[in-house]
Amino acid sequence: MTETAVRRSHFTGEAYSARQNAVLESALALLVEGGERALTTASVARAANCSKESLYKWFGDRDGLLAAMITFQSSKVRAEPRPIGEAGLPALRAQLIGIAANLLRVLAGEVSVALNRLAIGQARRDAADLGHLVLEHGRRPIETRLSALLDAGRDAGLLSFDDTREAYRTLYGLVVRDMHVRLLLGDSLDEWSPSARAEEAIDQFLRLYGAEETTGPASKKAGAGNERTG
Repeated sequence: MTETAVRRSHFTGEAYSARQNAVLESALALLVEGGERALTTASVARAANCSKESLYKWFGDRDGLLAAMITFQSSKVRAEPRPIGEAGLPALRAQLIGIAANLLRVLAGEVSVALNRLAIGQARRDAADLGHLVLEHGRRPIETRLSALLDAGRDAGLLSFDDTREAYRTLYGLVVRDMHVRLLLGDSLDEWSPSARAEEAIDQFLRLYGAEETTGPASKKAGAGNERTG
């Protein structure tokens, strides 16, 4: 798979094979253990027990491999919207909380932290485009899937907003907050609960963007007891 094929598979949703997934897991483990210097074609081939020729065939050059690694890591965020149906707001809220908690767990993992650290380190270089790869192959697909769920909520009369992207950015900010900075500075977040953070963030989002008919006493009751801070 060439770099072009990697980019195309990301946008078309084509899945990697089990063998390719194993190679990408090995590459991500190398990045966590040794940083950028450990991430060479030879080291990845050795760790994954495959040939360099196979790496070039599947992923193209080093940028293609990085793009595939980021896409693979992003795919761990389960954000595929399901039909809301007649269950209404409780179903939408449950979906959003589940996705948000999953997103937080992935972002707080050592692999995502290592990828972000590498992207920030390369941002000082004139020719670096890893930050672009992280945005296009990491954050963008998550935005696309979550935005589809927000649009479905609006179409069902449960949410009210004019700009989907602005609503998504608000949601992302409420969920993630300053977590990236804290993790990059070495905060272990030992006493931090992704599920509690997700529930709090989604209830805050629904208070901001819930349609008028869904923000009365019944819906407020769903968020009762979640007025945490921090």
